[in-house]
Amino acid sequence: MTSRRNFIKKTTLAGAAVTIGHSAMAMSAKSYNNIVGSNERIHVAIAGLGRRMAAFKQPIALKESNAKLLYLCDVMESQRTKGLKAFREHIDYNPTLENDIRKVLDDKNVDVLINATPDHWHTPGSIMAMKAGKHVYVEKPCSHNMYENEQLVKASKHFNKVVQMGNQQRSSGHTIEIINEIHNGVIGKPYKAVAFYNNGRGPVPLQKSAAIPNGLDWELWQGPAPRRDYTSETWDYNWHWYGWEYGTAEAGNNGTHELDVARWALQVDFPQHIYVEAEKRHYLNDGWEMYDDMDATFKFKDNKVIKWDGKSRNSYKTYSTGRGTVIYGTEGSVFVDRGKYMLYDRRGKLVKEYNSSSNEAGTALGGGGDTTTKHVINLFDAIRGKAKLNAPIDDASISMAMVHYANIAYRINSGFDIDHQTGMMYNRDAMKLWSRTYEAGWDPVF
Repeated sequence: MTSRRNFIKKTTLAGAAVTIGHSAMAMSAKSYNNIVGSNERIHVAIAGLGRRMAAFKQPIALKESNAKLLYLCDVMESQRTKGLKAFREHIDYNPTLENDIRKVLDDKNVDVLINATPDHWHTPGSIMAMKAGKHVYVEKPCSHNMYENEQLVKASKHFNKVVQMGNQQRSSGHTIEIINEIHNGVIGKPYKAVAFYNNGRGPVPLQKSAAIPNGLDWELWQGPAPRRDYTSETWDYNWHWYGWEYGTAEAGNNGTHELDVARWALQVDFPQHIYVEAEKRHYLNDGWEMYDDMDATFKFKDNKVIKWDGKSRNSYKTYSTGRGTVIYGTEGSVFVDRGKYMLYDRRGKLVKEYNSSSNEAGTALGGGGDTTTKHVINLFDAIRGKAKLNAPIDDASISMAMVHYANIAYRINSGFDIDHQTGMMYNRDAMKLWSRTYEAGWDPVF
């Protein structure tokens, strides 16, 4: 416990040295010259070829990226085939198709791993990559639990690697602009933010014992998770909703993005208290095994508050759109989403509206678009020493912690206090969920 406290305290203090919301924590060009020269091509491997794979075609194919795709890796044979077909529309060469991420990471020619695997693989796969000398772009959620959160940050520092989480709105031009204006006082002192997401997801099949699908390496798909027999519908998208062995529920699946923008706007780190009201309210007899409706309140020092309003299976647009963030200040308010921002004075009069040309996806499965492209290119530029990361992992992991707090509060049916300097939870039942049970040999520690 003491070691964990010291580690997180040091991480928090290091993060406080920069202004949250601005590009930060990139290493110097000199640090990278012995790894990737400023004019050298960056060699990339993608692990996980599901719905997010399409988001990486453009940033890798763009000439100015000076990148080459060496591997497409997935434990499902059909995913590898589809992935190659999709990329061949954008590149004029054939990357190697591979089932086992370990073989990919053994290749010393690989500079960067894009980790788009299921949630339970994000931290273990990313740490494996860093151990093998690779930089990492890890999709959200960057961790499955708080233990992995601390291990991921610790590994990035230990191995001196660039690690960016896929909270791509940090690379959104109009979002950067309005957040900077908020920090400069355009709405006075920001004191509250509401992060929201609503979608009309349908019923989920009940899990049933089934034969392992042709072409699926079920053993490797489970990876760090304890072993069990295969059940239907699990390997594809519905693992998100089948208990806590693999996914992080809707808060981790989508809340990570909006909670990150809210924290960025309010310039806060760990909260001091979390309270959650959440329940499964739709299709009560289907296979969905956790909440599909959540209202979470995070209280921070200086009387700042962030609320998360997540509705997975109710598409009513409470805030006029499917996802976004509302920031309240003493002299005005701001609405911002992936495509625009709207600035209001204290009386509710629209002062300024900016509609960007962004084509970043909103609530559609898979997503991708120009903001993801910018985010990946930002990683490439940081590796070359030409830019600072927009979402360094030691800051992004604090937004990720908010997701874990919300899920833990739901699971123990109780709110709890949090040490705002260390991130530790002042609740015995909550601390029992700090980590998880790992399959022997898969604990992401080094």
